[in-house]
Amino acid sequence: MAEAQKPVIVLIRPQLGENIGKAARAMLNFGLVEMRLVEPRDGWPNPAAGPAAAGADLVLEKAQVFSSTAEAVADCAHVYATTVRKRGVTKPVLTPEQAAQEISRNVGRSAFLFGPERSGLETEDVALARAIVTVPINPRFGSLNLAQAVILCAYEWSKSADLVQPTQEDVLPPAPQDELEGLIAHLERMLEPKGYFMPEARVESTRRTLRGVLTKPAWNHLEVRTLRGVLSSLEREPRT
Repeated sequence: MAEAQKPVIVLIRPQLGENIGKAARAMLNFGLVEMRLVEPRDGWPNPAAGPAAAGADLVLEKAQVFSSTAEAVADCAHVYATTVRKRGVTKPVLTPEQAAQEISRNVGRSAFLFGPERSGLETEDVALARAIVTVPINPRFGSLNLAQAVILCAYEWSKSADLVQPTQEDVLPPAPQDELEGLIAHLERMLEPKGYFMPEARVESTRRTLRGVLTKPAWNHLEVRTLRGVLSSLEREPRT
């Protein structure tokens, strides 16, 4: 996806470098790299941001600083203010999911606005937005930290992006049938002299049930090999 289609993350008067770093980490998790800062309290760059970003240095290095919210979103046609309160401004209220869906259809740049950690966005900042973005939240405790708010919006946006779902490297395909047959034959060979398949009338039924148990888990070849090793160990005479 072209960078111009990705939403800009605008942090307005952020107070702590650590929170800026954590927001950068949340952004890069979901493929967003453009951060804009409006009057960061402790200036920029902030040495506390790097460690908190946990490797999201690309976002911090590209971060731009602006003297006003209006300047930070001057090139954005679609601005979304994240807040749990309307603050007396009459605007559409969207969930992060709804906002992300709009952004995927928007022509022109889009931006999410996030306010200071303690107070959130001021009315003047919200007035610049076309819509308010908020989430259903506990009315008795409606406070999200900055990185949490960023990650909610970034994650919802990522659903419409071309991000790839990570795969588990240790997941292997099921073992081929011949390996399973070898396992079954190995176990049957060990069980027969122990009288497991008695009485005679139930031999076939017992074999089918055993086969069903052994083929049901869809073991991969390493698991089958491990089980064969266990059986081989049990077959050996104990050491004296």
